[in-house]
Amino acid sequence: MPKIIIIGGGPGGYHTAIYAAKNGLEVTLFEKEYLGGTCLNSGCIPTKTLCHEAEKAALLRQYGITPDLNAAIDRKNAVVEQLRQGVETLLQNSGVTVIKAEAKFKNRRTVIADGKEYDADFIIIATGSSSKMPPADITPSPLIMTSTEMLNVRQMPRRLCIIGAGVIGMEFASIFHRMGTEVTVIEFLKECLPAIDSEIAKRVRKLMEKRGMTFIMQAALKSAKETADGSQVTVAYERKGKVTEDIFDAVLIATGRKPNVEGLGLENAKVEYSEKGIVVSSSTYQTSSVSIDYTTSHIYAIGDVNANTMLAHAAIAQGIKAVDHIMGKENNIFTGIMPAAVFTDPEVASVGGLEDELITQGLPYAVQKAYLRANGRALANDDTEGMVKLFYGTEDGQIFGCHAYGSHAADMIQEVAALMNAGATISDLRNTIHIHPTIAETLQEAALST
Repeated sequence: MPKIIIIGGGPGGYHTAIYAAKNGLEVTLFEKEYLGGTCLNSGCIPTKTLCHEAEKAALLRQYGITPDLNAAIDRKNAVVEQLRQGVETLLQNSGVTVIKAEAKFKNRRTVIADGKEYDADFIIIATGSSSKMPPADITPSPLIMTSTEMLNVRQMPRRLCIIGAGVIGMEFASIFHRMGTEVTVIEFLKECLPAIDSEIAKRVRKLMEKRGMTFIMQAALKSAKETADGSQVTVAYERKGKVTEDIFDAVLIATGRKPNVEGLGLENAKVEYSEKGIVVSSSTYQTSSVSIDYTTSHIYAIGDVNANTMLAHAAIAQGIKAVDHIMGKENNIFTGIMPAAVFTDPEVASVGGLEDELITQGLPYAVQKAYLRANGRALANDDTEGMVKLFYGTEDGQIFGCHAYGSHAADMIQEVAALMNAGATISDLRNTIHIHPTIAETLQEAALST
């Protein structure tokens, strides 16, 4: 029975471990902290739990009731603990050996953990990522946090400054604003959510501004330091050549993630990497080095650590592809078709590239839009803010992608992703009967406009 070592117990690591064990491999999984990785413990799950708590808080505030942040944090912790125990049980029931220790390469076949050596026929690196700090003068302070610390705040800040308007920054902005905090977002780029269609990103930002949030775009953080009495933080940022200072109760640094490549002993395994991540084959996720090419490597790297697509479901898909390659099994997972969602208020989601990319590629395409304000279910729910933007080829009708915001945006995008995986055309979407009344009818409405 072939032996496989997996380093990292996040979504990519533990799903891959279970899948490998079910396929007859002898699996040993190493995790130095908590099973479930960033996603379960300080990312996807806790933030989405707080998104739900913020939704309830917004309703309470309409009736003059102050939300209980401590209760929200307690519930978040309970959800995380329940799921963490579930992961442990799944691994145990699948026959995976879990070693809770940090693993480091001794050579290409051996890792060391807690002073012991472990050999394997194949090794998969799934060590994830961590928060990346901006190039600014930031003084260490409990009031200056990454998303990990922000998820455990027990006192509601009156004024919160968020550095970065990407997925993490926008989700936290939405959460804390709905709970009653005054939120200011400082972003270096011209627009928020750079991976989302610019028209939709702008609409979302404008709506958030209308609701009371402040966005300072095209501004660079210069410094963040505690005030003299240590009770607040002075933030300095530069915009159009002018430096401005403001004082906040807390600061969230949300300027992206960096692959966890340090401390693994990758040089001992002759694995090619940089601070941007481990270099891998885009089809099998095998690593390489100067003397070893992808096709002969028995070491794989999946998920955030290779920085191809920093999403939990991308890591899971890559892990399945890696195991199937090890087993010599056919695999038809299209990792190039990668849906994504941002759980702000309103929700944002996408699959496929940006319109600018279609233009650069010279592909003949058309765009169709549809709006939630014309949707019966959205009107009934009093939730009419949103739109769908669908891209397809004018020559053969192939669906190139879709970007959306509003109620159930992620669900609609998942439908488009399924259609794209099946090679469906705009006509196939047009001819697919949708349940009435649902928000998803907005998607069909876009197709019917062709």
